[in-house]
Amino acid sequence: MADNLTKEQRTKNMKAIKSQSALENRVTKALWKMGFRFRKNARLIGKPDIAIKKDKIVIFIDSCFWHNCPLHGNMPKSNREYWEKKLERNKKRDIEVTKYYRDMGWNILRVWEHEFKENFDEATKQIANFITISKLKNS
Repeated sequence: MADNLTKEQRTKNMKAIKSQSALENRVTKALWKMGFRFRKNARLIGKPDIAIKKDKIVIFIDSCFWHNCPLHGNMPKSNREYWEKKLERNKKRDIEVTKYYRDMGWNILRVWEHEFKENFDEATKQIANFITISKLKNS
């Protein structure tokens, strides 16, 4: 089934989606308070949520919906064909981006949105530990 919006309407809807979520802002504020310095939404392949270029560290906070979480990802009931293609492409892109960074020798971490909802402090500590260990490996 084709998209039920015109190309212009779909473009307007997709542009309205923010590149930073409230969750990402909470996480980055917590990490900043811990003393970590990084760039948010750096202009790198895949646009990582957190990047430390000099230490070759990228971190992605993956939304359960947009990245098709196996536990919490849900498929919209309307326009199913469109969404299946869209979300499947997102999953493939995530795999390609992860492979790219690993092949280039970067340290990459992907954290699901639901991990923060279950235990925000623990998920934030996981990122902090990842950054610390990655920096030690690179020094």
